[in-house]
Amino acid sequence: MPDTPDTIELNAISHHFDTASERIELFKGLSCTIHADQTLAIVGPSGAGKSSLLAIAAGLEKPAGGTVRFIIHGADVDAQTMRANSGFIFQQFHLMPELDAIGNLALPLRLKGNRDASDIAALWLEKVGLKDRARHRPHQLSGGEQQRIAVARAFITAPRFVFADEPTGNLDIHTSQAVAELMCDCAQATGCGLVIVTHSRQLAQRAGASLILAAGRLEEAA
Repeated sequence: MPDTPDTIELNAISHHFDTASERIELFKGLSCTIHADQTLAIVGPSGAGKSSLLAIAAGLEKPAGGTVRFIIHGADVDAQTMRANSGFIFQQFHLMPELDAIGNLALPLRLKGNRDASDIAALWLEKVGLKDRARHRPHQLSGGEQQRIAVARAFITAPRFVFADEPTGNLDIHTSQAVAELMCDCAQATGCGLVIVTHSRQLAQRAGASLILAAGRLEEAA
């Protein structure tokens, strides 16, 4: 293990978006540090900028102001390298409709040139309890089953961080609990940092720490 842990450092970041008539300031001067092996929930009201904050932390967007520092394997890296060491889970499952379950899982490994992609995908299908769904395409799977595939896909490349944006937003309460448990178990088993934007109080309570983004301020939940 490197002496310097894998971290994301947000330093006095600001962000906004422009409408036809005005500029909407989402937040200004936010700072926090996110560690690998930590499960962190970001909560707050709709429109507060939670998804934008997540995208900035993941290297998907640049902040309007401030700086972001990514440290992977003890070295400073750029946003592209950060993304290559990350997994993503969204409210919409974003599975490839023409691929079956095992094909969707194997795809990120194949894109990285992994010759054992199918074997690793089969192991992950078993881990998430969908071994018997290997040859089913997304339209043949329930929403919960599709999200289980999406969770496994996020972790299958052994990323240092996984970012989840409302991952249970399209699921019923029972299925949401199962998916939340699966995500947290995967993060713990792999030593991966998990950052979750959620409206779900139950999901936030499963996280090791929670941050509240509201009125342009970021505060640690009690």
